[in-house]
Amino acid sequence: MKRILSSLAACLCLCGHAAAFDDPLARPARPSALAAHAPVNGLAMAGRRIVAVGQRGHILYSDDAGRNWRQASVPVSVDLTAVSFATPQEGWAVGHDGAILHSADGGETWLLQADGRNGGSGKVDDRPLLDIRMADKLRGMAVGAFGLARCTGDGGRQWLACEDRLDNPQGLHLNAIRAIGDNLYIAGEQGLLLRSAGGAGRFSALALPYRGSLFGVVGDGPRLLAFGLRGNAWFSADSGATWEQSTTGLRSGLAAGLALPNGFVLVSQTGQLLFSESGRQFAPQPAPQPEPVTAALLGATGEMVTGGVRGVRVHVLQRR
Repeated sequence: MKRILSSLAACLCLCGHAAAFDDPLARPARPSALAAHAPVNGLAMAGRRIVAVGQRGHILYSDDAGRNWRQASVPVSVDLTAVSFATPQEGWAVGHDGAILHSADGGETWLLQADGRNGGSGKVDDRPLLDIRMADKLRGMAVGAFGLARCTGDGGRQWLACEDRLDNPQGLHLNAIRAIGDNLYIAGEQGLLLRSAGGAGRFSALALPYRGSLFGVVGDGPRLLAFGLRGNAWFSADSGATWEQSTTGLRSGLAAGLALPNGFVLVSQTGQLLFSESGRQFAPQPAPQPEPVTAALLGATGEMVTGGVRGVRVHVLQRR
């Protein structure tokens, strides 16, 4: 009898815990005085405003080049990975559990548009989204783990599965999506680099002589720079038709990159900065208090903005 009662008590306890599950997709992000110093995974410019997204649903925005930050109102507390603004007002953010958020006021308030329970696949799909790119207020694409891809043509009222547009039969992770010149590129694991001419059709794989993970791709028209694990970077002068390995001098992963009017910048996962005018030979740059970096962008007045484990940093790139 005691065993039966013990079993019933254990069952009630377990059922009580299950009923008390705190769904991060239903729990708003908690306001925090320390949010500006918490990990940042993605950055975007909303006009002249910097918007940063990170862990536990935190979204921050700054109107004074990163000197002061305000926390946005966000309806979820899942980790957010990337953000993209089509206009200074219209923005989208993505993250874990397939979450896609939308803001119509420059990043101050957000609404949940889609998640892994209603992402257009007809079944629960909790794969994380890792990056998003909006072409305009209506058309956009989000990509993520295990080949996950979602597309919209109506401003996010519907986010439909669009993996069938990608030359990715192995379902490799898709880490970044970027518009460069007239093309759209997706960088992934095992050297996967996809290109869509005009960004509206099918994505075909480029023949990159590298089989490690790529974390991103940047460029300025036909010049491309793809970067990833263990200091690997590859340069193309012809939109990916041919490639040559860039010299970086690093063994740590390259987490972010920028294409500037006068060259390229790479940032390592340990916070080291590299610069190259050609994209072929990189030289280290001064980096006060190097720390792990996950994202970078060019600010409204030419400053370099990086996001990482301790929040957002703003500094001027000084070439040696």
